[in-house]
Amino acid sequence: MITRYTRPEMGRIWSEENKYATWWKVELEVCRVQHQRGLIPAESLHEIESRAAFQAERILEIEEQVKHDVIAFLTNVGENIGPAARFVHKGLTSSDLLDTALALQLAESGVLILDDLVRLEQVLTAKSLAYRDYLMIGRTHGVHAEPITFGLKLLIYRAEIARQIRRFKLALEDIKVGKISGAVGTYQHIDPEVEERVCRNLGLVPAPVSNQIVQRDRHAFFVATLALIGATLEKIATEIRHLQRTEVLEAEEFFSQGQKGSSAMPHKRNPIRSERICGLARLLRGYSVTALENVALWHERDISHSSNERIILPDACICADFILNETIRVLTDLQVYPEKMRANLDKTHGLIFSQEILLALIEKGASREEAYAIVQQNAMPVWQTGASFRELLLKDQDVGKWLTAGEVEQLFNFEKVLARIHAIYERALARC
Repeated sequence: MITRYTRPEMGRIWSEENKYATWWKVELEVCRVQHQRGLIPAESLHEIESRAAFQAERILEIEEQVKHDVIAFLTNVGENIGPAARFVHKGLTSSDLLDTALALQLAESGVLILDDLVRLEQVLTAKSLAYRDYLMIGRTHGVHAEPITFGLKLLIYRAEIARQIRRFKLALEDIKVGKISGAVGTYQHIDPEVEERVCRNLGLVPAPVSNQIVQRDRHAFFVATLALIGATLEKIATEIRHLQRTEVLEAEEFFSQGQKGSSAMPHKRNPIRSERICGLARLLRGYSVTALENVALWHERDISHSSNERIILPDACICADFILNETIRVLTDLQVYPEKMRANLDKTHGLIFSQEILLALIEKGASREEAYAIVQQNAMPVWQTGASFRELLLKDQDVGKWLTAGEVEQLFNFEKVLARIHAIYERALARC
């Protein structure tokens, strides 16, 4: 991932230096366990622990010749350790090292992402409470429907993020799996006890059964969960983009002092962070497709997954971490305009109360078909002329057969609507 979209904390986890350090962490733990089992002399373990070192430049230099990154790494480490290096990687295959180290990196990344998710949930909770009485128009098909509150809208997002937290915890546990089982997973040259102890010491669970690799359904689940999180973030960002449209302008991203929105038009205030979130969420979905295709490999293992995982796994974690923090920032600084929300509620001249009239007519004894026809015949002219829906209803003799003028007036009541939505909000908050 390019530096522009990489937060330092996450970027460090996927740096070349940390990758090699994690490789060595796994190799060293295997050596320590083997020493405890009496298979590596104390003096040799001391040499391994005290003299081991690696240099990224030297590893790349060796890889140019051997065309194998793990061999290059082990060669470089061996150059520094000396004779005791013969005990390093003994009985292991490359995937023992790579997949176990990869689990550690994914687990470390997962801690950051989980923290992001929890912080986002907290922001949404606070914002939904702050705006629970902000009455605004609800839209279906992009067209005015009936009133809701901005707080209720945010509470829906909060509940979805809570579900994403539960899903991600499952994916995180599922990915924290290592294997130290040899070339095709049969422990031909290493005891299963080594795997159990090494994984336990590293904070991982040994794969219950493996071939040469940890099976890629785990990684697909992890990346697909990140993609699903991205879909929720895009959902939130898309709504903010719509609300920031000039014709709507019920909310907008914070526009800082000195910020510029366009190289050509000085007046512009654009939802750039929300648009960025949407764009990178699409990238995450693409990574999930590749991860799913990595599940099917030839026989006990091939490396068709290996090349793309060098890209998609670091990038998926970096990308998810970045857009989660972008979303937190957007919501924390979001500018909300209740007066514009009220103006937009009034824009359709009372049409948003059409269902109130419909149900009142039915309650008085009109058939649903008759009531619908009465309301619609008054609603359509409002769209065309901008007339008052209430006034048209009061003049309609068909309405007068069922409802008095006072009863019609009482149905156009924002306070009643807000009270009902507020009760719904409180119930939903308790359920969430």
